[in-house]
Amino acid sequence: MLHRPHRCVVPVEVHRTLRRLGRGAAPYVLIGALAACLAAVPAFASPPGGIAAKRAEAQQVMNEIDGLNASLNRADELVNLANLRLAHVQHDIKENRHELRVAKANLAKSRKAIARRLVTLYTGGQSSTLELILGAKSLDDILMQLDTENRVTSLDAQVIGQVEVYKAAIKVHARKLAVAQRQVTQLVAMRRQQQRSIEVRLGERRQLLSSLNGEIAQLVHQAQVAQELAAQRDRQRAETVLQNAEGSLTGPVIGASAQTPEGAVVVPPSNYTGVASIALGYQGVPYVWGGASPGGFDCSGLVMYSYAQVGVSLPHSSYAMWNDGVAVPQDQLEPGDIVFFDGLGHVGLYIGGGLFVHAPHTGDVVRVSSLYGSYGSSLVGARRIL
Repeated sequence: MLHRPHRCVVPVEVHRTLRRLGRGAAPYVLIGALAACLAAVPAFASPPGGIAAKRAEAQQVMNEIDGLNASLNRADELVNLANLRLAHVQHDIKENRHELRVAKANLAKSRKAIARRLVTLYTGGQSSTLELILGAKSLDDILMQLDTENRVTSLDAQVIGQVEVYKAAIKVHARKLAVAQRQVTQLVAMRRQQQRSIEVRLGERRQLLSSLNGEIAQLVHQAQVAQELAAQRDRQRAETVLQNAEGSLTGPVIGASAQTPEGAVVVPPSNYTGVASIALGYQGVPYVWGGASPGGFDCSGLVMYSYAQVGVSLPHSSYAMWNDGVAVPQDQLEPGDIVFFDGLGHVGLYIGGGLFVHAPHTGDVVRVSSLYGSYGSSLVGARRIL
């Protein structure tokens, strides 16, 4: 909640003193009354506690987002690992299937070779064992042929047995690989589910952070508008005091400013306080060298464009702007005053509460900065457009 603006009321005794002392002493009394009144006005209300709370909440959400991003990175890598394992299993399955096809082909070839050998042994010249005996030249010849036949038959049977064993082993391996594939596929699905869950939570946190940033921006804008309105009311009350006091004087001061006996200058109030609100409306617009439109601004382009919206033409140069308007002491700054920095190399618009809006530099955007922060040391001065 914003603080209620302080009401500055000139005591009745001041008016009586003015009438009693006459014209000669009236200016001194008037300045004293105004100084006392303005001194009693509190500084612009600082941003409400809600902004600090929202910023703390936003920071907490940002921390959660950082943690979720780290978790998502780990989940991504676990999914990659599970996919890698699945790829290895699938490769092994492919190789196993190939070996099984080769084993089946070899088995078929072995069986065909044995069949051909048997045909050759039993039909190749002798139709029976008797013919083998009768056709032999000697007993040794008979024994040798019979031994050769038995050996060939035994060797062929051994080859077939080995191929059968290898085929059976391949089938066992295939069943194990099938089980491994189901397990790894389930692992991949689980890792992806974890990944999606983190992504959903991350999306929710990002959406919440965006909403909080929007609320913070709105609260800051409301505080700035409230500060500007408070400044306007204070100026109106000061003008009322001046008008009431001038009613008792016969020789009002004429000119751009009134000077007190002590040499202090009172600058006439600004007629263009609304320019600050115009410039604030372009927060977030990117800095563009030579830019002077809502598509992009440089520092003097933002000031020139904002004043152009109220019918005031200013040059597109911070150095040239220094020659416009009248000088404003820092303690009399009002929203809409042009503030100059860095040897006139940078310019912005004062918005009240020690803040100003400007287009800082390439790579940045139109934003609000503190007049007493890093820019304070390079502050050259300020000008008020009348």
